[in-house]
Amino acid sequence: MTTTRETPVRLTQFAHGGGCACKIPPGELEDMLGGLSVPLPAGTPLLVGAATGDDAAVVLLPTPGGGPAQAMVSTADFFTPVVDDPYDWGRVAAANALSDVYAMGGRPVLAVNLLAWPRDLLPLDLAREVLRGGLETAAEAGCHVGGGHSVDDPEPKYGMAVTGLADPARLLRNDAGRPGQPLSLTKPLGLGVLNNRHKATGERFAQAVATMTALNREASEAALAAGAACATDVTGFGLLGHLHKLARASGVSAVLDTAAVPYLDGAREAVRDGYVSGGTRRNLDWVAPFTDFGGTDADTRLLLADAQTSGGLLVAGEIPGAPVIGELIPRGPHSIVLK
Repeated sequence: MTTTRETPVRLTQFAHGGGCACKIPPGELEDMLGGLSVPLPAGTPLLVGAATGDDAAVVLLPTPGGGPAQAMVSTADFFTPVVDDPYDWGRVAAANALSDVYAMGGRPVLAVNLLAWPRDLLPLDLAREVLRGGLETAAEAGCHVGGGHSVDDPEPKYGMAVTGLADPARLLRNDAGRPGQPLSLTKPLGLGVLNNRHKATGERFAQAVATMTALNREASEAALAAGAACATDVTGFGLLGHLHKLARASGVSAVLDTAAVPYLDGAREAVRDGYVSGGTRRNLDWVAPFTDFGGTDADTRLLLADAQTSGGLLVAGEIPGAPVIGELIPRGPHSIVLK
């Protein structure tokens, strides 16, 4: 279902890309970061660092007096406008930043805003709407917002740095997958191509906005309740990119049942009509050497690599309401095998 809504200012026209599709491509990012991460020494309180490319950093907190162990989860995420409506953009960006804490099995407790704004080009009342959207989404998550930082920038950007708490014995990590575990996906794919169509045409896709603004809180809680230990969220590197990172970190491979993967209404039509971002194509190029595509058609490959913004959780385990889309298997010649 699509609608067209008149907007005085189209925020997406002030950005070279949109949402998580504006990330530095994964291959280039890994080349840039090569050698900058070091193995964690034994006994370090840093439980999750940069080595596995997980969703957030995790550090074990001191427990004076012998209280229950707690870990602090820390992350930051921001991006250019993914929708034209400033309030919706704020909601999407906040949900996306909070998702990194949920993807680690944590509970967000404090966020600070990160805002870049072209003050000579766009009115500040639009920036206020962006911040209002972020504030309301954080409140929905039970997360305090304690200020933030802003800069004058030629291109608008918004997001949050988020701190959360987690049980260090019940973290969700991308390196904890084991052969035989099913793979569940908690949100449908297609956000990238629908957002790209919105940027190009002004069409508004309510189903995409509803999906992006939905918190991953319930999915995280369900994963923990099911005893899962391995998960990641599906964002700018697409399902294939994030699954490759999970399989690589865990020392396994994955079989993906392409017929079981859910898609948003209109996603296939958007691919057919050519609304595919450069970020999605770069994702597909990056995972191609690690993937056995079998007979998968070109449009499906693009959707599986589609750069998502505030996508769902990919969980090694079964959780209520989420389709099982594949399985982890012993390491083979490819990280991912499509069937």
